[in-house]
Amino acid sequence: MTFEVFLDETPGETRGIVARDGRFERLIIQRDDDPLQNRLGSSSVGRVVQAEPGFSAAFLDLGASGRPAFLPFGPGRPPREGEHLAVQVTAEPREQKGPTVRLIGAAVGPPRLLEPGPDVRAELARLAPGVTPVVGPAAIQASWDAEEEAMGQGDFFAETALDLAVQRTRAMVAVDIDYAHLPGRDARRGRLRANLEGIRHAARHIRLKNWGGLVAIDLVGSRHDAEAITAAARAAFEDPDAVFGPLNRFGVLQLSLPWRRMPVEERLRGWDGQQVLATSAIATVRSLRMRMLQDTSTPRFTARCHPQEAAVVTPLAARLGPRAAVVASPTIRMGQAEIEES
Repeated sequence: MTFEVFLDETPGETRGIVARDGRFERLIIQRDDDPLQNRLGSSSVGRVVQAEPGFSAAFLDLGASGRPAFLPFGPGRPPREGEHLAVQVTAEPREQKGPTVRLIGAAVGPPRLLEPGPDVRAELARLAPGVTPVVGPAAIQASWDAEEEAMGQGDFFAETALDLAVQRTRAMVAVDIDYAHLPGRDARRGRLRANLEGIRHAARHIRLKNWGGLVAIDLVGSRHDAEAITAAARAAFEDPDAVFGPLNRFGVLQLSLPWRRMPVEERLRGWDGQQVLATSAIATVRSLRMRMLQDTSTPRFTARCHPQEAAVVTPLAARLGPRAAVVASPTIRMGQAEIEES
């Protein structure tokens, strides 16, 4: 098992990418303007702004912008409105919801950050101990490639004739494993191999996308080896908090995964599916940085972009140094910036 780790520190956004045996496994994205209170693992003091004993939950103001944090609680005295509590983030915001937190204990003082969660470097060190991150142009290219795969809806593997679709709805993640039998091969063994490989790659895609919730995997064929399928799924998803259901008579395996990070597509396009201005601007800065790193002899590069985008790009590009320039051009469409030598 071989790990590769990439660190892309573009002004405005830091990305960490983990690849295992040549396949992308993780894409961690943190932006400079993200409220630290909302980061996975951050600890804060929060004030209860709404208590819902009937739902065994409360909502807390953590002193950050955005929606209040959601605190589920068990038996015992429910939190009271106005009470101050120390909490830790267990799931980042998603779908217009605030972060989910767990209770640490009572607290005093106003809502505030106590300790930020791990940054990208720390997360990479945890996921691949002892592996030195690759930086520079190779990291930017890995960032682009991992993003493209994370935003896709499946894959095709010609060597095993495996066709995999991984899609998410509001209710669940649906995985469809399809297999085209190759002449001259044992059909039953081929279906088993396709199912095992499909489960492994589905788990990888779901990790890369930062998805959680209910997952339904539609397997190829019938009369499955339930023990082998379940064992493969447990090994593939590698999450101690995953809950596995039985393989049903329709050939569907169900499991539940905890939500932890903001989904990649929501991070890049916003919860409503529209690309946010920040994503477009940072993409322009990343392209500008790539050109500068690849060509160190050209004295200056200029990014020509839409005026709205230019307003965001300009202060970020300034951090790249005097070789970077930005020009606002009303004839260029949003997200279609041009990088020129100058």
